[in-house]
Amino acid sequence: MGPRDVERLLDNPAIVRHRGKIEAVINNAALIGDLIDSHGSLASFVWSFEPSSPELLASTSPESISMAKELKRRGFRFVGPTTAHAFMQSMGLLNDHLPTCVTHSEVESARSAFQRP
Repeated sequence: MGPRDVERLLDNPAIVRHRGKIEAVINNAALIGDLIDSHGSLASFVWSFEPSSPELLASTSPESISMAKELKRRGFRFVGPTTAHAFMQSMGLLNDHLPTCVTHSEVESARSAFQRP
């Protein structure tokens, strides 16, 4: 993808039209191959940051800070600790639902059944 693609995407109302974020997505996508080469898979990289004891109601964690630092070291952009933490939540790396939440046991069950890379 090049400058013409960025300009085209800036006109797309279906996405966030922020030049820096669009360019970061293109940059980050180009770097994924190196990350896969060094870890065997994207999943192996991501799961290497699985928190051992997630803090409830947190927006970051020591592991999300480490993941963000490692991604930045590798040249990734627009990836901070809060974004990494939200990604970890969405991918099931941590179950930070309150124990009284109806979703807590469902997430814990799925995490127990999941075979880590």
